[in-house]
Amino acid sequence: VQLVESGGGTVQAGGSLRLSCAASGKTFSIKSMGWFREAPGKERELVARISSVGIIDYGDSAKGRFTISRDNAKDTVYLQMNSLEPEDTAVYYCNADMDPKEVVPPYRYWGQGTQVTVSS
Repeated sequence: VQLVESGGGTVQAGGSLRLSCAASGKTFSIKSMGWFREAPGKERELVARISSVGIIDYGDSAKGRFTISRDNAKDTVYLQMNSLEPEDTAVYYCNADMDPKEVVPPYRYWGQGTQVTVSS
């Protein structure tokens, strides 16, 4: 599975960005797709993820401000980020988790990452 991200950039506090992640390859075996982020000096953390049947999880930092969605026909997941804060500055990574009943390892794939910078 290959994941290609787009949509990062620099925005002022209070602004919005939308990230996109397009999957290719064995997409029919993807169980869930999501976004993680990694800020300097911090561990990678979950932002949001959505399962193949539409179940959504949000990390605490995303609740109320970010919205994840997916277009199954395009094998693409989106992250709409509103009310951005300087604390949201990080590299955002797209992730795909595979169904272990359908494929052999690896069961997790990552995109190359896209930088999001929020200025105050």
